Amino acid sequence: MKNTFKNIDEYVLLFPIEIQEKLLELRQAIHSQVPGLEEYIGYQMPAFRYKEKPLVYFAAYKKHIGFYPGPEGISHFETDFEERKYKFSKGAVQFPISEDLPIDLVNTIVRFKVKEIDQKKS
Repeated sequence: MKNTFKNIDEYVLLFPIEIQEKLLELRQAIHSQVPGLEEYIGYQMPAFRYKEKPLVYFAAYKKHIGFYPGPEGISHFETDFEERKYKFSKGAVQFPISEDLPIDLVNTIVRFKVKEIDQKKS
């Protein structure tokens, strides 16, 4: 997908309504954990910064929503991904479009990433 969008709202509008709803739910969940996050487009995906550091990214695909919390955010939660049968790699996890988003897990990962950034800053 060519980067023809300037912000997350424009990105979300590229997709069918049922995917838009999931993307907006994910966006809201991320903001609910850390008010005042900076939104931006990074690597042609919706992204969030915390204390000027990349926090998480997400992107929509045909059969899943990719969630990108970085290598530490994946390795720390591998057991959770395996238990829920999510595909994952070194820096990403796939949430199937056909299932509800695991908002509880997303919230936990975002809080973990915030703590990680806070510890590196101090």
